[in-house]
Amino acid sequence: MTHRVAFLVFDDVTLLDVSGPLEVLHQAGRLGHPYTPVLVSPRGGDVTTSSGLALARTVTAADVGPVDTLVVAGADRLAEQSPEEELLAAAAGLAERAPRVASVCTGAFVLAELGLLDGRRATTHWRHAKTLAHRYPDVRVEPDALHIRDGRYVTSAGISAGIDLALALVEDDHGADAAREAARELVVFMQRPGGQSQFSTALVTPPARSDLLGSVTASVLADPAADHSLPAMAASAAVSTRHLTRLFQTELNTTPARWVERVRLDRAQQLLLDGHSVTSAAHRSGLGSDETLRRAFARHLGTTPTVYRRRFATTRRQDSPAPPGPGRGRGPS
Repeated sequence: MTHRVAFLVFDDVTLLDVSGPLEVLHQAGRLGHPYTPVLVSPRGGDVTTSSGLALARTVTAADVGPVDTLVVAGADRLAEQSPEEELLAAAAGLAERAPRVASVCTGAFVLAELGLLDGRRATTHWRHAKTLAHRYPDVRVEPDALHIRDGRYVTSAGISAGIDLALALVEDDHGADAAREAARELVVFMQRPGGQSQFSTALVTPPARSDLLGSVTASVLADPAADHSLPAMAASAAVSTRHLTRLFQTELNTTPARWVERVRLDRAQQLLLDGHSVTSAAHRSGLGSDETLRRAFARHLGTTPTVYRRRFATTRRQDSPAPPGPGRGRGPS
């Protein structure tokens, strides 16, 4: 039995917010798990995306018929001004009859404007999260999650996070094996966890203002497993431990130990996704022991390394060790 998915699109829509999830559903269908996607717009006809390409032959909400899932795509303008009435009317009509409602990126602003996310957890692209929270104070915005499910509503971060969201929907409908097969066809990870950060520590940390601290942090990022104790870092920079601690606090708003732990946790996550064992990831990341790695996962990610590796690993055979080196995979969204 096919699953009908309505994608609500409109002029200036972000193309990848639509094409990414669509390709996931297409691959799932090729593997024996059929979906029937349909493009819906407020007026029907052709829609021009933000990249200038057209999405042709969309239908109106009145003409689409029954749908099992609604996916509202995003556009930058939705965060800059309230969605227009005809877009809201189309979304409201579709959401009323769809058992499951999802949004990609700023599509969350449409759902929030309709009051559908009041009292619920939701996310959007990191750049627009503060705006979403300010404009809709009844929505519990979580700005650094890839995707969040609350009841029948699923919201995701921007751009490539729509692929993660669509894989999660396939897993809900047909199980983890189906999602894993679709991910393999797309040459992406099975699924980045919904609560995984949109950024690595290296990207979310503001750049150091001083050359001294910039050199210290670059050394940590280049080789997280090396000795990066406070005395060792201070010695390599030829400054006192007190001075180095003050630089971390002033420029990065954290302590040296906390910053190093997050860098090592990032590396451990990638090692696990690349097929390394928990013990190997702990050793190669610099966290040292399995127990230290478990505590870091619990503190920052709310899960365990074993659960993370089992559910979100790449399609690499788990008994085939990955070569050492920097992590690989799709970047943040």
